[in-house]
Amino acid sequence: MDEEYEVIVLGTGLKECILSGLLSVDGVKVLHMDRNDYYGGESTSLNLNQLWKKFRGEEKAPEHLGASRDYNVDMMPKFMMGNGKLVRTLIHTDVTKYLSFKAVDGSYVFVKGKVQKVPATPMEALKSSLMGIFEKRRAGKFFSFVQEYDEKDPKTHDGMDLTRVTTKELIAKYGLDGNTIDFIGHAVALHTNDQHLDQPAFDTVMRMKLYAESLARFQGTSPYIYPLYGLGELPQAFARLSAVYGGTYMLNKPECKVEFDEGGKVIGVTSEGETAKCKKIVCDPSYLPNKVRKIGRVARAIAIMSHPIPNTNDSHSVQVIIPQKQLARKSDMYVFCCSYSHNVAPKGKFIAFVSTDAETDNPQTELKPGTDLLGPVDEIFFDMYDRYEPVNEPELDNCFISTSYDATTHFETTVADVLNMYTLITGKQLDLSVDLSAASAAEE
Repeated sequence: MDEEYEVIVLGTGLKECILSGLLSVDGVKVLHMDRNDYYGGESTSLNLNQLWKKFRGEEKAPEHLGASRDYNVDMMPKFMMGNGKLVRTLIHTDVTKYLSFKAVDGSYVFVKGKVQKVPATPMEALKSSLMGIFEKRRAGKFFSFVQEYDEKDPKTHDGMDLTRVTTKELIAKYGLDGNTIDFIGHAVALHTNDQHLDQPAFDTVMRMKLYAESLARFQGTSPYIYPLYGLGELPQAFARLSAVYGGTYMLNKPECKVEFDEGGKVIGVTSEGETAKCKKIVCDPSYLPNKVRKIGRVARAIAIMSHPIPNTNDSHSVQVIIPQKQLARKSDMYVFCCSYSHNVAPKGKFIAFVSTDAETDNPQTELKPGTDLLGPVDEIFFDMYDRYEPVNEPELDNCFISTSYDATTHFETTVADVLNMYTLITGKQLDLSVDLSAASAAEE
């Protein structure tokens, strides 16, 4: 291990693995270490016995739930936007050759006390039971404007400069009501709060276009895709990719103590008495706890069920977003469900998650609006975890620390953090113009 590397990556969470892959592909000499004896860190994937041990402290799960090895329960489940930045990033590194994706069945939103399909095209708006007849027409017109909008073609701008007009002003022009604004902002544009209403509308319109393009890409019923066997496949795929480029992965390395010179710049990492030298460190918050601060907590529920989520058209994989206003909360609540159709559970079993930014100390009560949507469950676990963000100055210490995973059940915020870190580390923007057909969702 006594070698010199340009970058040492600590932790094999999703963010760290993607960065390690991107740097390897750029020709950077990378050493990737993890103190655990498994891949994935906080975003690991557990079999049923591991899940039982984590939440119940018992070695074995009850037999009626099926074989432990048939479960791949992702601790940070997030769907990928079919046309989004994460898929483009994966294609950029060519890691997609080690993965198989499958389209996600449903994209839903909880509005006016009901779970409803998210309409994202003028056609769907007209069929949607989310809106009355006049609102449908108004929403249809708005969706048509978004669909036809082309940044480079002023004829499609309807006389508006979307870098100046706020989302609120744009929406007012179409006369949309509060519930429509809610589902567009949170379930189509995937904003996590309502600040976007006072910001330039360009970002929201581009996010809506991404949703519609992703939806069209797989001619599916949702814009999302998910790997077969779950996200646990990603870190391992990146480990294989890294090996191809001469990178080194080491699991089960205790301590992983980061060493600094007198000026506070990183010089290496020590484990088991050996020090590997490096110029830069990339890690999750747990490896440099004195360079991060706590920014909140996430409350989550994990359920094992024998049926799909009710009112989702029997979707075997689905996301339901509950916008904060619908529950008079400060943050959205997310419901995620996946099943044996993505090989994450034995036949006939479904895994559901409910997550949100914790506003109380009681996850069971706080998550009730989400867990109530699940119907009867075979088993349910509740827990909370802390979220951290870096407070160091990377240009002074050469430490690049990721932010903890948030409550969202889609990848948009995670990949934004990764791309921002990539630019900080390398000083360049990642080129995401790739051939999207390299990651097509598996056909039935």
